[in-house]
Amino acid sequence: MFLLLIVALIVFILGIRFFVKVRSPEYKGAVGESIVAKYLNKLPENEYTIFNNVYLKIGDSTVQIDHIIVSVYGIFVIETKNYSGWIFGSENQTYWTQVIFKNKTKFKNPIKQNISHVNSLKYLFNNYTNLKYYSIIVFTGSAELKSINSQTPVIYESELYQYIIRNKNEQILNNEQMNNIVSKINENIILDKDIDKIHINNINKKIYEKERKIDSLICPECNGALVIRNGSYGKFYGCTNYPKCKFTLNYY
Repeated sequence: MFLLLIVALIVFILGIRFFVKVRSPEYKGAVGESIVAKYLNKLPENEYTIFNNVYLKIGDSTVQIDHIIVSVYGIFVIETKNYSGWIFGSENQTYWTQVIFKNKTKFKNPIKQNISHVNSLKYLFNNYTNLKYYSIIVFTGSAELKSINSQTPVIYESELYQYIIRNKNEQILNNEQMNNIVSKINENIILDKDIDKIHINNINKKIYEKERKIDSLICPECNGALVIRNGSYGKFYGCTNYPKCKFTLNYY
């Protein structure tokens, strides 16, 4: 009897741990990335080189990118979100909204997240002046995209393969250049087992620096000045480099 109680307790504890794990953002993110990876594996190997969930050393910082696809037609940079419920958002918002029944949850604008990823790759390949980048946001899971206002494609995983194939336009790179880009990505991939901690520390530094600039009314995206403007919904702070920079901040 005592042995049965011990076994039951162990099973209960393991069940709780599994429940917590599958509900964690890290687990959901990994599941979403694996789903997208399966779709990307359908791409012809002789035309596309795929990197999934890579940490790259960029200058003095690190960046984590869900998926990079290198081709002679350009580089496809994919941010994956594994969500349920209704998803609302627009290109220039700081946060998007997830709605499940009456519950609303804010999350970071994935388009802006991916812009930073694209910019990191542009820094890494700054000698390729004609290189074309395709930023793509992919939602997996049971999410329904509602009222998404964006020029950047925000699509479901089932649409991803066809989107990439449709963009087989002008050949930007020759095979040698493509191979050089692939080699440089491989050279900058970080394999440190503690990379998660290192990356989080770098993110925290960036957040601190961004908040410091905002407190000083400096645009965190282009270092322009933030000035008070009047909009249809009242006052807000806008960057003096608008329309090139569209960063905004609520008036307080």
